[in-house]
Amino acid sequence: MSTARLAPKDIDPIVALTSSSILQHFGGAVASLIAIVMTIVHWHEVVSPFAAVLAVLLVNVAAIAATLAARPSRAPFTPERLWIVVVFALGAAVAEYLSTVGNDRYVYDDFGPLVVGVLMISLAPYCSWATLLSSGALSTAVLAVLVAGAGGPAWHGLPVLVMVLFYVAPTVVASSAAAGYSWAIVHITLAWQRKANQVLLQRDAELRAGLAHADDHGRVAVIRREVLPFLASMLNVDRISVADAARARQLAEALRSTLREEEASTWLADVAGDLERRRGIPIEVVETDTAVANLRDDQRAALTALLTWLASEQRVASIRAQVRREDTESPRGRAVRISVDAPFGAEPPNRRSIERLASVARAVGLSAEVAVTGENVTVEFRHVIG
Repeated sequence: MSTARLAPKDIDPIVALTSSSILQHFGGAVASLIAIVMTIVHWHEVVSPFAAVLAVLLVNVAAIAATLAARPSRAPFTPERLWIVVVFALGAAVAEYLSTVGNDRYVYDDFGPLVVGVLMISLAPYCSWATLLSSGALSTAVLAVLVAGAGGPAWHGLPVLVMVLFYVAPTVVASSAAAGYSWAIVHITLAWQRKANQVLLQRDAELRAGLAHADDHGRVAVIRREVLPFLASMLNVDRISVADAARARQLAEALRSTLREEEASTWLADVAGDLERRRGIPIEVVETDTAVANLRDDQRAALTALLTWLASEQRVASIRAQVRREDTESPRGRAVRISVDAPFGAEPPNRRSIERLASVARAVGLSAEVAVTGENVTVEFRHVIG
């Protein structure tokens, strides 16, 4: 996927979740406060109270729309939601213009361009830099046309271009800052991921070459612990005995069996096996559908984080993860449900902590439901594989 289409929340959902609280408690409130205060400040210029009140109401609608659109429960955030917020904000700017038309002495006390910019900055963690720039350019064009013929007496003698640039400056600066923020976060995070992948690939190369002494498993274990020593011993013999031939057949069958198992396994089974070895918690994976192989990296990370967290600190006694296809299929692809069931351990988790992990999954496009009883916890993810 091109970086022009990536938003910070696509590659770092934790940042998006953190930013959502800032948006809910700051972004929308600031936009509404600006509209109310600036309307009071230039009330003596208002010729249509109805239009002035409508402008403030539209700002509040835009703020509420932005807050609801960024909630984790409504993930994933789409570019269309940004356009809806921008349209409401531009509608407020038009209503404000109509409320003071013919009597707007100064344009610096108009809140329209500033409100549009504040809301775009609030939604920057959820939008790509290309989307922010395009919406900023469209907003600037609309505002420029709106104010071109609205200059009051104080602006007589100045070029129209100067007045337009002065009026749209808040929107231009804010949209540029939002796009710059989105671009920087995406590129910095991708650079870190590339570096981390290089380390993992180097580690994998060492395991395959037998240089690393971690707990090998699967194909590497068969080759490193059995096949290579057997081949080394055969270099010094003159004749191959019947026992040697039988041993070679056994190793060949073991290697073929390992290859078949690894080919049939998925990343979820690999994660479960690794956690079971490291944490000592029995983990069973039942896959009647291989759809989890098509999950994106951020969705895999969210599911892995839940399994790792449950398997730590004696929170649960065991884990059972089941992947199955739902009876009904979505027009966009088959619907798959991933169920994670775990009986409580010595230190059972609380529902609030599990809900936080479920919110991370929702932020990356997985529909998550949490059920907690007195003895176990169940987390179900639903996803449509296109």
